[in-house]
Amino acid sequence: MDSDAPIVVSDLSAEYPAHGASAACVALHGVSLRVARGEILGLLGASGSGKSTLARIVAGRAVRDDAASVAPRITGGDARVRGLGMRALGKRDRARLTFHVGYLAQDAADTLSATLTVGEIISEPIFQRDRRYDRRAAGARVATMLDAVQLPLGLMTRYPYQLSGGQRQRVALARSIVLGPSILVADEPTAGIDVTVRSAVVELLGQLRHGRDFAALVVSHDLAVLRHATARIAVLERGGLIGYGDIDTVLSQRDHPYVTKLADALDAQRMRESEA
Repeated sequence: MDSDAPIVVSDLSAEYPAHGASAACVALHGVSLRVARGEILGLLGASGSGKSTLARIVAGRAVRDDAASVAPRITGGDARVRGLGMRALGKRDRARLTFHVGYLAQDAADTLSATLTVGEIISEPIFQRDRRYDRRAAGARVATMLDAVQLPLGLMTRYPYQLSGGQRQRVALARSIVLGPSILVADEPTAGIDVTVRSAVVELLGQLRHGRDFAALVVSHDLAVLRHATARIAVLERGGLIGYGDIDTVLSQRDHPYVTKLADALDAQRMRESEA
């Protein structure tokens, strides 16, 4: 496995520790994969497969957000991102890592601050790093991000409750890339987005990939999106890796019911496209 790749996951196992009345839960076991420079790797899996846990670990966000939350704990193997091991990641290295790794959480659109405008939400990572950053320059950067996700500049002064679900999702995506990260971990980036705009998100991922050192891990249940964004996928089931490689190769190996389901869905989509 290429140790120089921006993302290298080696025999990774993780669990959610016991919390309250809930027992410990194994989320990942023995997962190995890598994402090379200039590559977008698609990550597929049914609900509970561990794909969001893997995304959270790779993004360096496997920490508790508050006293009521539970964070995954690495119990075996490791994930290395930009050369940093996630298993023993200290606060200083985490801060350094999260500057270079953009992260779009699965629930990002629903957790935008209700008291901040769209412009303030997107620029928040900038001012978290440098409170004295020039506000005019920050505003220009926000405008660039809004354009990248195909949202009108007029939304800059609006609040999340004034936006549709798809618009909130694109605001969250803009926020995740505002610092110009070299790595993007996006969990369901097209969730809630109208089908007419999904192509814009795929196009944006393609533009980011042209960056010299850019790499991305994109979680999605939408094989059509991944098919247009990348040529390689990893498939998880119950925390284990059941498929990894070129899309067509993975889907031709129908040893698991979930892979068969994906392959049938792709065949049906191709048939519809050929008849259109």
